[in-house]
Amino acid sequence: MNLPQILRLLQYKQWADKRTLEAVALIDKELFPSEMAFACQQLNHMVRVEEVFRARLLGSTEPHATSNSEVVPSLDQLGKRLLVSNGWLLEYTASIPAEKLAEEIHFRFLDAQGGTMTREEILFHLVNHGTYHRGAIGRALDLAGGLRPADTYTVFIHAVEPGRRAGSCL
Repeated sequence: MNLPQILRLLQYKQWADKRTLEAVALIDKELFPSEMAFACQQLNHMVRVEEVFRARLLGSTEPHATSNSEVVPSLDQLGKRLLVSNGWLLEYTASIPAEKLAEEIHFRFLDAQGGTMTREEILFHLVNHGTYHRGAIGRALDLAGGLRPADTYTVFIHAVEPGRRAGSCL
């Protein structure tokens, strides 16, 4: 992977996270309280993991000792934190020299096991991690009335570059 590719994937993550947050906001909390709680728990986990890996990328103290919390913040607070996280990830990635992507970072996972990942692997992990948890949230959205947005990479590409949809090789 190269720098333009990882930046594109992070743009996709930001776009998909925004669509998911908008869909979760449409859940009727009175009719579907467990689906709303599950979606918020998943978003909480996503953003906490991103905040931990941000600290690892910066070489600073990790802000969380666990990947979730007993008290889950409101959807509004989670949305703001994801917005900040996505903005930071894009700014960070756009500002680092491409050769730093291969730099290894040694750390302890939250389960106390040691780990080593390159900066590029961490960034890709965050893209992939978000995709996994948005999929889980999608199930809650289905149960809450079919609110799941189309958030695949192909939908993103055609949304940001509609001209790519028009061409056909058939």
